[in-house]
Amino acid sequence: MKQIEHIGIAVKDIESAGQLFKKLLNTSIYKVEAVESEGVKTAFLQTGPNKIELLEATRADSPISKFIEKRGEGIHHIAFDVEDIEAEMKRLKQEGFVLLNDKPIPGADNKLVCFVHPKSANGVLIELCQNKPGPL
Repeated sequence: MKQIEHIGIAVKDIESAGQLFKKLLNTSIYKVEAVESEGVKTAFLQTGPNKIELLEATRADSPISKFIEKRGEGIHHIAFDVEDIEAEMKRLKQEGFVLLNDKPIPGADNKLVCFVHPKSANGVLIELCQNKPGPL
């Protein structure tokens, strides 16, 4: 794992949360996109090398909707940038971690992603991120 790629924050209203984080971080949202397969709308902010991903559910059965229902708004996951996501998934499986994905899936911000089950990581949902190959 190379570095923290971003911190994901589950929010009920991405517009109001975006305004709050724009003021807090003194920056703007550089990308908003939907990830239909996960039932989520995302907004990214960056300050220095650090990125925050705001996540709003777009349907009641989405992981974000379930998270907010159970825990309320707040930190949802920590994402790590990896060079080779498939090799990292294999390594983590060999180390005994439980992965929520059998293979990388398309994620926001032009990434391939995989999640490590929180029960394997002291209650923290970990996301592995690799830039998708090819042009943006």
